[in-house]
Amino acid sequence: MFYAPCFMNASRNNLRLQRKKRIRAKVFGSEKKPRLCVFKSLKRLEVQIINDDNGKTILHLDTIKIKAKNDAEGARKLGNKIAAACLEKKIEEIVFDRAGYKYHGKVKSLADGAREGGLKF
Repeated sequence: MFYAPCFMNASRNNLRLQRKKRIRAKVFGSEKKPRLCVFKSLKRLEVQIINDDNGKTILHLDTIKIKAKNDAEGARKLGNKIAAACLEKKIEEIVFDRAGYKYHGKVKSLADGAREGGLKF
């Protein structure tokens, strides 16, 4: 995939993808501390728990599966659900990957919901 330089064809998504690339260089999920990755679209909010050691997705949930709205309250519910599913699989600590999105609104609500559910970042 081509990532455009900062000011050349600098759409919001290209800038986000550049931020995502910088974040992913530092954030790594392992067997003990998998990575919680967030993706936002206009219709849903998706979360994955990923083990980067072997490149496998352990869990996947989105707002459509849990029948929640695509807003901050739905993100909090999604965070609670993913935390409950992680605790079932004996995952208590994670690394949070915001994927280039700003840490406010839905992303912050999701993180707060996961913390309320018992996950440690």
